[in-house]
Amino acid sequence: MDVIDFLKKKKEILAQKSFDVGDIISPTIKDYWAEISQTINAHWHQLLGQVNGEVSTNKGYIPTTAPYQHILDDINAQIGQEYFVGKWYTIEQDQIDQFAGVTKDQQWIHTDPEKAKQESPFKQTIAHGFLTLSMIPYLTETVNEDKPPFPDAKMCVNYGLNQVRFHFPVKPGNRIRARSRYIGVSEIRKGLEVVMEHTIDIENCRRPACIAQTVMRLYF
Repeated sequence: MDVIDFLKKKKEILAQKSFDVGDIISPTIKDYWAEISQTINAHWHQLLGQVNGEVSTNKGYIPTTAPYQHILDDINAQIGQEYFVGKWYTIEQDQIDQFAGVTKDQQWIHTDPEKAKQESPFKQTIAHGFLTLSMIPYLTETVNEDKPPFPDAKMCVNYGLNQVRFHFPVKPGNRIRARSRYIGVSEIRKGLEVVMEHTIDIENCRRPACIAQTVMRLYF
């Protein structure tokens, strides 16, 4: 077996092994394994090309120019800077009641104005913290189909939260808005992972209702 045949055989074995390992590893690290496997395969491909006297372009492995490169560059240029300030939105008791019904959280501090007036230190009902949190997609206009934040992406997925703090309660009649900034971006398999920090302001209040770090994955 010559050198070229040997390398090709090793490449085939490696590809099969990466598939087998992918079947048994935890789903939590599958994304990382896929990226590692893709990188290893790319190096094998490059080595084969050099042995054959070819100029390797890594076609089918690591793209020379990623389709999201301009987005990656734009976000990196804005890290730490505020890029969005939303419109004011009024939270009403009816919305708080509907949220309580959906989530089954009927605690009186949210749903009983009379008792809250007598016993709550806030002297009225307050919105659930998770209601405020759930408003972030709307407040940041990321669910506006007419104006998607990343129109080049085939799919945008809510990947979770890094940190959330509720600094001040939102009361019925309060107006809130979102201010956003990018705090991180990294490449993942077939896309980008973007970390954003959203501050939810309460009108005429020096303390924000909420500060949350959200993680979004963009696939291209």
